[in-house]
Amino acid sequence: MGTYFSFPDLFIWLPLLAAFLCFVINKEQQAKTIAIVFSLFVLGVSVCSLFYLNDDKYLNFNNVNYIWLKYLGASYFIGLDGTGRLLTMLTALAFPMILIATFNTRQDKPRAFYGLMMLTQAGLMGVFMALDALSFYFFWELALIPIYFLCSKWGGEKRIEATFKFFVYTFAGSLLMLIGIIYVYLHTTGRSFGDGVYAQHSFALSSFYMSQLSATEQTSLFALFFVAFAIKMPIFPFHTWQPGAYDQSPTAVTMILSGVMVKMGLFGLLRWLLPVFPLASIHFKNVVIILSIIGVVYASCIAMIQDNIKRLVAYSSIAHIGLMCAAIFSMNEISLQGALLQMFNHGINIIGMWIVIEIIERKTGVKKISELSGLAATMPVLTIFFVIIAFANIALPLTNAFAGEFLMFTGLYHYNQWFAFIAGLGIILSAVYTLNMIRKVFYGSLNAVTHEVKDISWNEKLILLVIVAIIFFIGIYPQPLIELTKESVSTLLMKLK
Repeated sequence: MGTYFSFPDLFIWLPLLAAFLCFVINKEQQAKTIAIVFSLFVLGVSVCSLFYLNDDKYLNFNNVNYIWLKYLGASYFIGLDGTGRLLTMLTALAFPMILIATFNTRQDKPRAFYGLMMLTQAGLMGVFMALDALSFYFFWELALIPIYFLCSKWGGEKRIEATFKFFVYTFAGSLLMLIGIIYVYLHTTGRSFGDGVYAQHSFALSSFYMSQLSATEQTSLFALFFVAFAIKMPIFPFHTWQPGAYDQSPTAVTMILSGVMVKMGLFGLLRWLLPVFPLASIHFKNVVIILSIIGVVYASCIAMIQDNIKRLVAYSSIAHIGLMCAAIFSMNEISLQGALLQMFNHGINIIGMWIVIEIIERKTGVKKISELSGLAATMPVLTIFFVIIAFANIALPLTNAFAGEFLMFTGLYHYNQWFAFIAGLGIILSAVYTLNMIRKVFYGSLNAVTHEVKDISWNEKLILLVIVAIIFFIGIYPQPLIELTKESVSTLLMKLK
């Protein structure tokens, strides 16, 4: 059974099959149903994979390794470790939640829309499982290309400008990373592929870890990889594409961008940057932490003056990602564990925020905070859900984000007390702009825009209830996620010593 069946295979092929069916189906409205059904299949596979954790007897379930370009030393090599399992689980959860929550949203040309969405899921899954540099780059591009078309075709009035900026940033970052991959590849040792074939170099992750690079070479390569990952997160000053892209993209696509896709950058730090270039990572860690903390405070201040509710949440996301990046570069067990936990929690919480914003925008046609008021009177159920999710987003105790942020700040404090103090301003500012937005949008008197709005439908209630359940479960009992990634954190720290 293990020879013919593996979880990584299913994580890739199920979304690809769904995309194919969406593109070729005759009835356009069936594309949405196909996407939802297959995304639920992927979620089921992800849950099943938790019962086959890293163990030699389950190796065939958790790894796939096919010879791809044997003369170049490239393999189609994907697998699940603790970090990869955590992020594939987030991806598997995100897509059915987004698709079901936006079920009432009508899309032009739904076959193409949902086909591209499922292609994006396949690319994201591949990024989080890739154990070969060439495979990693292939899936990195596979995740980005459909998003470009989704934004440019189904976005808002200024979508072309926002999409062009997004494309230029991400393409430049990808090109720099590809240059870095090729350089490291040329400094790896060869490997045998059998049948008398011996490749002089290898793209395997293990070969990259053992590459012979001087401190000077690591410094230059660190810059190439870091810029690519910093753009994708994004952190200051590589963030300028993000608010416009989040604002102009269809909200379902924005959910993917902010809930899952930004984790590609953070994952790249953990899987590729720190362990492949340990000397450069240690040398530049203070610089990266300072940039990240500047981003936390700067984005929080900009969020406070936003009248556009989508841009407010976009800047809020930049602040949260900056804190995670700072925690990763603190390079101690507590901070790394907190960053991994928060990567999952942030994905759940920010998707919940976007779902509520999508509902408000769809029902009112408005995304300016100043034009919204009194929604608690007409949408009491939505208000309750949103207040809980917003409290989780500002890390209130007993919510999921509290455990992650507490670990991150503890690790950052152990590294440098001043860094922790300045980054802590982000928590205060986050509470200010979030509570202010709740007050203006949901409370006060009704106006012409909000007085006839009706409360949410059953599918929206279902998904928001699931999100709230996850928020409280992880907030009360985060240990399962911590145990899931504990081994990955220990392995990374060993490579940095």
